[in-house]
Amino acid sequence: MLTYQLQELTVRHPGAAQQAALHSLNLSIAQGEQIALIGPSGAGKTTLLATLALAQQPASGSLQAFGVTPWQLSHSERHRLRAQLFLAPQTPPLPPRQRVVTAVLAARLPQWSLWRALASLFKPADPEAAWQALSRFNLGDKLYSRVDRLSGGERQRCALARLLLSPAQALLVDEPLSALDPALSSLTLNTLRDEARQRNATLICSLHQVELALAHFPRIVALRDGRIAFDLPREQVTPAMIATLYQGEVPAAPAAEIAIDPLAVIPGAGACL
Repeated sequence: MLTYQLQELTVRHPGAAQQAALHSLNLSIAQGEQIALIGPSGAGKTTLLATLALAQQPASGSLQAFGVTPWQLSHSERHRLRAQLFLAPQTPPLPPRQRVVTAVLAARLPQWSLWRALASLFKPADPEAAWQALSRFNLGDKLYSRVDRLSGGERQRCALARLLLSPAQALLVDEPLSALDPALSSLTLNTLRDEARQRNATLICSLHQVELALAHFPRIVALRDGRIAFDLPREQVTPAMIATLYQGEVPAAPAAEIAIDPLAVIPGAGACL
């Protein structure tokens, strides 16, 4: 079964100019695949993830998700389809005064009645599940902390803990390592891959760290200027391909060389569509 089928897909930037952000993409993604998106800044990685999450409508071409064409569905049918998708943006929005336990349990809102959702704001409905999800990212001690007391890296991992509690079958993750040190980067990617494998979910993760993409993901899709530069098993990706892909831009350093500012705070946390 295919999770996604893209044929000649073109997506335009919003606004008056309406310039194309993605050009005539052809891409097939099977259920359970694990894919790294790589490419220079502005290549279209974030736009592609937003399009796959049904947060952005294509200008032309076709997009199928789980065998249906989302933009031919009614609003309510498309909303139900979105319950199978989870988008974790690089700067995920979380109310700053919210407790971490509440933020993580928000992943279950699509499954709850309005009454249970409101009640959980005052007394978390399943704090044990939230703690277990946080613990997989070494954040169990932050269960009852306020979001605005977290560092940037902790907010990113809080968003990913939310992903663990969602029922989604397509996990779309945008730059999850930008505020993490080397050890946490590996832990994060291993946890995401393990979770996707356990539920046979599709995992698509955009990364600036090419070395980590090649180390952790069996399929590499490279974008440049809104087009697919190559789509290959990692064993077939050569240094020359990477050099051409990033021509004019230096790709992110290996995780061991990334300097992290421990005081940096990124506003927000993961979004469940």
